[in-house]
Amino acid sequence: MATTTKSNQASTLVYSTEGGGRMCPDCRAPMAQCRCKELEKARAPATDGIVRVSHETKGRKGKGVTVIKGLALDAAALAAVGKQLKTACGSGGTVKDGVIEIQGDHRELVIAALVKQGHTVKRAGG
Repeated sequence: MATTTKSNQASTLVYSTEGGGRMCPDCRAPMAQCRCKELEKARAPATDGIVRVSHETKGRKGKGVTVIKGLALDAAALAAVGKQLKTACGSGGTVKDGVIEIQGDHRELVIAALVKQGHTVKRAGG
């Protein structure tokens, strides 16, 4: 027995006693077997091809970080570039939500390293 919800003209399966419970609305697989979020995270974000490097202190108790946005790479490649940049700067940092953050003001060093790797880089912000 399956329970459905009705939208305008089509019905979508939301729960199935035979299928293993709740169903994913996108891939229509049982939630335990759904891979939609993994595929979304692995997909490289669409960008304009320009890497923007800026310096931010907002929300960090006055501590400055160099922020690198716009690298059109998947999560694993972005983490590798982040590690290379942190090593080049001799500083710590993180990679989250498609943005690389490096502790301290290392804009010039980061820009030089990214240009050397073949990226189009712009200095953003002040």
